[in-house]
Amino acid sequence: MRLDIVSIFPEFFSVLDLSLIGKANADGLLNLHVTNLRDYATDRHRTVDDTPLGGGAGMVMKPDVWGKALDEIFPEATLGDGERHVLIVPTPSGETFTQRIAEDLAGADHLVFACGRYEGIDFRVAQHYAERGVEVRELSIGDYVLNGGEVATVVMIEAIGRLLPGVIGNPDSLVEESHGSAGLLEYPVYTRPVNWRGQEVNPVLLSGDHAAIARLRRDQALEKTLRRRPDMIQALRPDQLDSDDRSLLARLGWCVGENGVRPLEIRELESGDVDRLHALAIRTFPDACPPFLSHEDIQQHLDTVLSPQSIHSWIDNPHVRVIGAFLPQNSAAPEGDHGGEASSDTGDGRTQAEQTAHGEQLVGYALVVGPRADGPIAEKCPKQLSDEHCSWAHLSKVYIDQKWRGSGIAAALIAVSADMASQMGATSLWTATSTANKRAAKSYKRAGMTKKGGRTYTVGTTTCRDVVMQMTLSSASPQ
Repeated sequence: MRLDIVSIFPEFFSVLDLSLIGKANADGLLNLHVTNLRDYATDRHRTVDDTPLGGGAGMVMKPDVWGKALDEIFPEATLGDGERHVLIVPTPSGETFTQRIAEDLAGADHLVFACGRYEGIDFRVAQHYAERGVEVRELSIGDYVLNGGEVATVVMIEAIGRLLPGVIGNPDSLVEESHGSAGLLEYPVYTRPVNWRGQEVNPVLLSGDHAAIARLRRDQALEKTLRRRPDMIQALRPDQLDSDDRSLLARLGWCVGENGVRPLEIRELESGDVDRLHALAIRTFPDACPPFLSHEDIQQHLDTVLSPQSIHSWIDNPHVRVIGAFLPQNSAAPEGDHGGEASSDTGDGRTQAEQTAHGEQLVGYALVVGPRADGPIAEKCPKQLSDEHCSWAHLSKVYIDQKWRGSGIAAALIAVSADMASQMGATSLWTATSTANKRAAKSYKRAGMTKKGGRTYTVGTTTCRDVVMQMTLSSASPQ
């Protein structure tokens, strides 16, 4: 790649000799030329500016001087050679320079940086060279004003030049760094000593487990990006995010849908949420049932265990936590699921507008029964667990709207449920899921629960087989 810089301060760019760009230029990986604009002025004072036409403050750089300089850099024969020639004008009124633009410009054959000063370069210069077939880009490195384009040019050359083959010794660093192809800010980095002023690095970094290290760094990059640049999180494509990414983002308040990443709220439900929870419960339970259950058995379960009265009793019970996952109204369904109509049928006989009357839609829920709960809701701890010296909480239910499976919401609800169980004084959390529901068992396992055996469970008049799973809670905070 050839790089040309035109400026009234050519000595400013000696700083590039101190960086990898200077080494790349010396090694022939790029071809850098700096031109003094004043060499093309015609008067004895080497004047390059004049007062603005129409009046106003400051001075404007003259088009005739710029034309002479750029004509030498862009001779007529050059513009028909089939190569990509780009004239870059640094200006605070330009398009914001980003890593994606740097990657695009790194693929050009010839870049020319026109460093303006004062009030800028006569606009006809950019127009003229665009008409001649030069690609003209007006670019800004930020929402602030500098005295000239030189600093911005150095920034852009550093960003573009390091992407050229051979300039960076380890090309993998281009993937992992902030704003790289991963679309995230870079994870925190550490070196020796391991303990510095009372601060120790995460022991995973010392474990030699490359998969665990990669996961830790990925999690840290996601958290850092979410904290500092949530706009970058929203720009991620769903196919860039694996199940662990989705689980972490959901725990941090973001849900991955078919059309991108969107805000998610997980909170305890209140009495005003009963109708929405009932609608979700009767929609999701049949979908999770084994195929041999009859419609009558399922309906009996819906009419008793999942009735509005039962849900009210959950919410009113001080030893029970009912946790809901909510999406904003304008994010409530993946594109196409409801035809784009706010009043479309949601599948439970009610419209989406009715579902989102509070400006949000309930898309998942979990039910945690604490150690002190009694009555019908307090299911007996399975015999394979009851002999263990633990204070048990029961993760009775975790259900997600079918449209949002794979979004990470289930993992987030399980994590919040574990925290709630700990706050209620439990030291272990158990759950049970149908042996036919492999998807649910996999979600529980991924969340840290282990299989402990089985049990029977009755739906309507039919006896079903469940897998019993358990996790030990990190700490308990008895109420």
